[in-house]
Amino acid sequence: MNIQLQPISERMGQQIDNSSCASILELDLLQIVNLFKNYGVLLFRGFEADVDIFKKFSNSLSSDFMDYAGGAFVRRVINEDKTLLSVNDYQFEIKLHGEMYYQKNIPLLLWFFCANPAVKDGQTTICDGREFYHEISSSTKELFQQKKIKFTAHMPKEVWHQKYKTSDLKKLEEICITNNTHLKIYEDCSILLEYICPAIITSRCGKHQVFINSLLPAKQLNPNNIKFEDGSEISDNIMSELNEIAERITTEISWQKGDILMIDNTRILHGRRNFSDDKRDIYIRLCAPAFPF
Repeated sequence: MNIQLQPISERMGQQIDNSSCASILELDLLQIVNLFKNYGVLLFRGFEADVDIFKKFSNSLSSDFMDYAGGAFVRRVINEDKTLLSVNDYQFEIKLHGEMYYQKNIPLLLWFFCANPAVKDGQTTICDGREFYHEISSSTKELFQQKKIKFTAHMPKEVWHQKYKTSDLKKLEEICITNNTHLKIYEDCSILLEYICPAIITSRCGKHQVFINSLLPAKQLNPNNIKFEDGSEISDNIMSELNEIAERITTEISWQKGDILMIDNTRILHGRRNFSDDKRDIYIRLCAPAFPF
């Protein structure tokens, strides 16, 4: 199959363009895997994919699909498939982050599909956590190496019932144990969750340090819910430094109908620009790679 390759941007990734009017299902999967391992993010464009084709293609390279139980946002299920979720229920900007890094069990692989792009704005943002790490000042690196970050969340019972898709406290306890999350249950069945994790991790190959976490959007949306593990504040100066780096090294993806985006969630941070177009329709799947990684 004849394809054309070009960088997604000067900074990162590879864009795979269809130059032969063929189906994306005819791509050489081994070639895709090798590109993905090297670049961490691939954009497939021009293949005229629909939702069914997107599912078949992502199925061919993935395993262990997740249903987003415990996720930070409410996401609509598409076509009654709990592994196919909308990311359009909120229109505000979401800063760069690793998906679900407020718990232990994260999806290692993310898929995005553009069913319909916004007329204006709504770009998905990406950046390489390896490059992000190298841009951080030595003093901030040292601080993050000395101190982990702690996410806390207080939820009324109605909220955790919805987020964790259960009303069973024993099942919730099992989920929290699996995710290394400390759970406190109050008399009114509201809960307090605490999860501690590093802001910087070692790459899967062991050769790189990677800045990847959910710190930036947590500070953006729930600033009182994130601190260092010892309870000390993450200063405004540190957040200003991180947000400046994020904006400087961000790559924006302006969606086209039928685009498919494949992201290594152990390396590539992603986010989104705000938008106002109600017809913007982007879907996500959370999973693991079905190949050695």
